[in-house]
Amino acid sequence: MAKNTDLTLFEELLKESAEIKYPKEGDVITGNIIKIEKKNILVNINNQFTWLVVNKELWNSVDLLALNEGDVIEVMVLWDSIERWLLILSLKRANQIKSLSNLWKYFNTWEVITVRPTEANKWWLLVDIDGLKWFIPVSQLTPIHYPRVEWANQEKILAHLNGLVWKDFKVKVINVSDEGKKIIFSEKAAIEEKREKALLWLKEWDIVEWVVSWILTYWLFVTFDWLEWLVHVSEIDWGHVNNPSKFAKVWQKVKVKIIGLDTEKISLSIKRLRENPWDILASKYKVWDIIKAPISRISQFGAFIELDGWIQGLIHLSEISNGIVKDIREHIKVWQEVDVKIINFDPAQKRIWLSIKALLEPVEWDEKKENKPKQPKETKVKEKKETKEEVKTEEIEAKEANK
Repeated sequence: MAKNTDLTLFEELLKESAEIKYPKEGDVITGNIIKIEKKNILVNINNQFTWLVVNKELWNSVDLLALNEGDVIEVMVLWDSIERWLLILSLKRANQIKSLSNLWKYFNTWEVITVRPTEANKWWLLVDIDGLKWFIPVSQLTPIHYPRVEWANQEKILAHLNGLVWKDFKVKVINVSDEGKKIIFSEKAAIEEKREKALLWLKEWDIVEWVVSWILTYWLFVTFDWLEWLVHVSEIDWGHVNNPSKFAKVWQKVKVKIIGLDTEKISLSIKRLRENPWDILASKYKVWDIIKAPISRISQFGAFIELDGWIQGLIHLSEISNGIVKDIREHIKVWQEVDVKIINFDPAQKRIWLSIKALLEPVEWDEKKENKPKQPKETKVKEKKETKEEVKTEEIEAKEANK
C-alpha cells in the first residue's frame, strides 16, 4: 500500500514540476552562478542542470572579481552532450552577441560610446571586445590624437599610436558590415557636434587664447576644448621663421587672431596681433634715403642688413663695391655697421634692396689700360668697435651668416 502511495506522490510531483528543457548548441540561456573557481564558473540552469563555463570562454569584458555567487549571467551553449550530461558554456560568445547588438543600436542612434584600444599598428587602433577586433582608423582620430610626424616616419607613427593604447576614447560607430565582423569607430565623428557649437561663437578677426598642442617645421597646432587648428609658419612672425619652436612651446597658452573661418578649417595668425613692420618701415623711409644699420648675415649672393622690426634688407653682391667682389668678407663683416642707400623699396612684396656702391665715387675708365676701370677712391665704412664678445674669426662669421 505504501508503495502505491509513493508512486502516486511521485507522479503528482512530476506533473507539478517544470518541464525539463535541454539547451542546444548555439542557444543563449540565463543561469545563476553557484560557484566561482580559479579557472571555471559553475552555472545552475533552471534548477535542473549545473554546467561549466571554462576559463578560455571568459573574456576581457568580464571582470571575474566583480562576479559573485548567485549572480545571473547570460551564457551560450558552446557544446552539448545530453547523453553524458555534459554542457560547456561560453560567457564570451554570449557577450559577443550582446556587444554586436549594442553596436548596431549605437550605429543606428549615432550615440557616443567609450572604447579602449588594446593594440595598434601603423593604420589602426584595435579595439578588442570579447575576442572580436574592431578598428579606429588613424584618419578617424581627432587632431589632438592624430600622429603629427615629420616626413611620415612609420616608426614614429607606430610609437605615437602605441602611446594611445589602453586609453579611453569617445567614439561613434560609423560602419557595421560583414555581419559585425568589420566595425569602424570614429573619434572625429564623436566631437563633430562640439566642433559645430564652437564654430557658432567664433568670428573672423576675433582674438582668442588657446593652447599649443603640437609643433612641426611648418605649423603650430593650437587646441581649444579638444578642437585643434593651425598656425602656418608664415603667420607666426613678420620676419623669416625657420624654427617655430623658438616662438612657442607645447602646452603654452598663445593669443591668436582668426584670419579665415569655414566649416573645414580655421586659419590663425600670431603675427597679425602686431602692426606690420613693413608698413612702419614704409612710413619712415623711401627710395634714395640713406640708412645706417648692422650687417646681420652674409651669403654667397650678398649681405643682409637688419632693419626695424627684424626686417632683412638685401645688399646684392653687385652692390657691395665698384670693383669685382670675390669675397664679401673682404669688404664687410657680420655686425659691422654700414651706410647704405635704398635703391628699390616694395613694402607690399616685402622687399627692400640696398646699396653700398651707390654711396661710392663713380669709376673712372682708363683707356690706356684696355678700358679697365681705375680703382675708385675708397670711401671708408665706419666699423663698429668690436669687443671681446663679438665675432673675431671667419669661422664664427660664417656660422652667423648661415643662421
